[in-house]
Amino acid sequence: MNIRVVFCTHDTTGLAIRERLAFSGPERCRSAYLELQARFPGTEMVILSTCNRIELYFASDTRGNLPTHEDIARFLSEFHQVPLDDFFGDLRHEAEREAVRHLFLVACSLDSMVLGEAQIVNQIKEAYQRAADCDAVGPITHQLFQSAMSIGGKVRTETKLSEGRISIASVAVGEFGKSIFERFDNKTVLILGAGEMAEETLRYLKEEGVRDILIANRNFERGADLAEKWGGRPISFRDWESYLGKADVIVSTTGATEPIITAKRFQELRRQPQSQKPLFILDLGAPRDFDPSISDIDENVFLYDIDDLEQTCARNRKARTGEIDKAVVLVEQATQQFMHDFYHRATGPVVQQLRETWHTIGRQELDRLFKKLEHLNDEDRQQIEATISRIVNKLLHPPLETIKHHSREGTPHTLLETVKQLFGLSE
Repeated sequence: MNIRVVFCTHDTTGLAIRERLAFSGPERCRSAYLELQARFPGTEMVILSTCNRIELYFASDTRGNLPTHEDIARFLSEFHQVPLDDFFGDLRHEAEREAVRHLFLVACSLDSMVLGEAQIVNQIKEAYQRAADCDAVGPITHQLFQSAMSIGGKVRTETKLSEGRISIASVAVGEFGKSIFERFDNKTVLILGAGEMAEETLRYLKEEGVRDILIANRNFERGADLAEKWGGRPISFRDWESYLGKADVIVSTTGATEPIITAKRFQELRRQPQSQKPLFILDLGAPRDFDPSISDIDENVFLYDIDDLEQTCARNRKARTGEIDKAVVLVEQATQQFMHDFYHRATGPVVQQLRETWHTIGRQELDRLFKKLEHLNDEDRQQIEATISRIVNKLLHPPLETIKHHSREGTPHTLLETVKQLFGLSE
């Protein structure tokens, strides 16, 4: 049996490439599964596609048509109409134990931008269910993903990994935002830019109950897509200043090379009567989108930039170093147990068949012997049976130990095939 994963994540490739390779929507996923099943018949597969990662898991027994790294890259290129050279160098590939370990790390959010987040577990469940609905899963992927969800739950239960905020977005909303507002469900949020950081912050705001969302992006269509996804309303980027008085929260990550608003212009806009309420500004731009001196204009303006957020994230992460280590130990243990069971299932049928074949031969020979030696009493028969059984077990010991030894690092496909041929074992 084999397991393989090919993936690109937040730390291997940019958002633009991930967006081009994403499997967005049920119909798009269904089309992908149909194409993959046609290309690689007999292979189990699960596609995990989120804003931070694109991962394709494949598994098969020795009869399956397991795709190579190049096969999967070619599929992604042809299916999404993206030139291979645009992303091939960003694809990572793991097989067998490392593929299992990778999924377990993902399920525990140890491989996430947001360490300790719970969202990824739901995304894994949804990905598995979507694959099951498309008849793409089988016994190997079933056990793999059930184990992943199990270890994810165990890490959250037995460690404090999910306590304390360490992502920029979670700190921005959970620590800084809640120090200003008791509730968010009655607040208007203005998003400037439609990048990954803006969306991540928006996700946390939605979890806090935000309903009134305005999104302004230089590329209006991209802003409109983000607005549709999160139940917001797109506005022209040229007009964003006219909405400043309506906003309670501003999240800005435009990628501009200089501030998009000066302190002088901001002060002019704040003179309007409706603009005197508390305003929480998250300037996630690098360089800054808002002039830092804006925070000194009046006591109701709360401006936090990327440096403020990163410093808090770093402190929280450092405080959880021990919990990360505990989680990694649990993942390693779960990986080892899964691989032990995995290899045992692969070698078990051959071992069982070899035992049954040899003991059957021993039993048949004993029957012939006892027919010729009918004068033997029960005690003599039992002694002879025990002797034959010991001989068979001693003869079985070397090949079984060899199979066991070679199974510690992976399924010994070649060795198993050789054993089958040498001893005439059937499939």
